[in-house]
Amino acid sequence: MEQIKNSRTDGFLVLYDMQTTFFSSVIDGISENDTTNRLNTGANHIAWLTGSLVAQRYGLAKEFGVNKVQNGADFFAGNKGIQDNATYPTLDVYRRDWEIISPLLREAILNASAPQLDREIEMSPDFKMTAYDLLSFSVYREANIIGQIALWRRLLGYPAMKYM
Repeated sequence: MEQIKNSRTDGFLVLYDMQTTFFSSVIDGISENDTTNRLNTGANHIAWLTGSLVAQRYGLAKEFGVNKVQNGADFFAGNKGIQDNATYPTLDVYRRDWEIISPLLREAILNASAPQLDREIEMSPDFKMTAYDLLSFSVYREANIIGQIALWRRLLGYPAMKYM
């Protein structure tokens, strides 16, 4: 069993590992054409959801000292919302970025010290949160976005995502 530097991250790592695997499953087999199909709604499409999820891992990694940049980072800089008529990176590009950052971020979380987790991060001029709180929110948001993509799979006629 691996040694976790701070037991506060125990539960997060379990969810992190699950979501690392779920990411590949949820985007598996989706055609590039369908990644921007919004079914005549204002909902965020799969390309934006996937890229936003990858951007979140890269952003969180930066807060834990891992300085890497994803492909298409400009689409999500400053928490940018969906951009109509933009050509987002492909799911394969996002998958490669995910595979690069996930083990690096996992290692950073595994080795996070109490002072690192308690460090305040300025999210905006009027809002701060600790790195621990950002990790908590990020793990929650990952599950939420994977669920949204799983719903899009079904709405677009794809089989349900596989959990194994």
